[in-house]
Amino acid sequence: MKRRDFIKAGTIGAAASTLAAPAVAQDITQWTMVTAWPKNLPGPGVAAQTLADRITTLSGGRLEVKLHAAGEIVPGPGVFDAVAEGTAHIYHAVPAYWGSKSKGILLFGSQPFGLRADEQVGWMVHGGGQELYDEMYGRFGVKPFLCGNSGPQWFGWFRDEINSVDDLKGLKYRTTGLASEMCARIGMAVQAMSGPAMFQALQSGALDAGEFIGPWTDSALGFHQLAKNYYWPGVGEPSSAEECGVNAEAWNALPEDLQGVVRTACASLYNDVWTEYETKHARAFKELVDNEGVIPRKLPDEVVMAMGEAAAEVFEELRGDSDELVGRITESFLTYRDSVGAYMTYADNGHMNARAKVLGY
Repeated sequence: MKRRDFIKAGTIGAAASTLAAPAVAQDITQWTMVTAWPKNLPGPGVAAQTLADRITTLSGGRLEVKLHAAGEIVPGPGVFDAVAEGTAHIYHAVPAYWGSKSKGILLFGSQPFGLRADEQVGWMVHGGGQELYDEMYGRFGVKPFLCGNSGPQWFGWFRDEINSVDDLKGLKYRTTGLASEMCARIGMAVQAMSGPAMFQALQSGALDAGEFIGPWTDSALGFHQLAKNYYWPGVGEPSSAEECGVNAEAWNALPEDLQGVVRTACASLYNDVWTEYETKHARAFKELVDNEGVIPRKLPDEVVMAMGEAAAEVFEELRGDSDELVGRITESFLTYRDSVGAYMTYADNGHMNARAKVLGY
């Protein structure tokens, strides 16, 4: 699909109509899925369709999920509310989009200087994260599941080089989630918007720079046509989990075996999505550098350290939030991050550093 098709799909809106209940015919339950993405956008759009298809297949056709891309029923930013209110049965998006509902939600998707993709699912499954995830989303009538991860994201696309923290002050920059709060603290003018809207804002000058996901998705949206400096590491999002949310009434109406199908589809998709991103990011990155004139640039250490200090302030405020659930989520995340992170010095990080010393990568 061409970049203009993604823009069209991501910006068209449609009036929503409330669904009374899942359609049921001959013991077949039909669910409507709404997504935050243009249809088949490389990365999240593909993953959303795969999830819909996998639920349908694993259920033997007893639970049919039909996907509607952003704008077909509701705009991308409206999918959480559409499911909470019963306009749709299930959505595919990322937790980073729902911070206006509770900052505690943001910790389930990505965290500055936070968890890698494998650590994120480890926290959810083995560190108490899923129980907190259920408790938070339960306030809104939604049953949540992680169902994928983009892996490490990039700091993004810049027209000009960045040499110091001062170069970032006042810079109009697209990002989302807790990364927005971190960047705002060092003086960046942060804006949240969709990927297609980011292209238009960069083109018009409404944005100076921005990040979306990584080379595979970013190249499909054409950001390299407008800015050639591609900065790493994306310290705002060491990984970004994708999620589906199910309307609580629709979830409770499912028989136990079909609930198991939804759980299994989401869990089985996590690694498939993550490894597809990693594989296709690598291929797209080489193409961008070799054939599109993109220059990968490392963030200066001064900038990384300033962002680390800003992120620590964000977490400390969340730990003391007036909503005690936000405090419990933050404490659980920090405890898991620090425990696993300390071990990784000897495990994964140790192996990666040794490989880099010998092979250069």
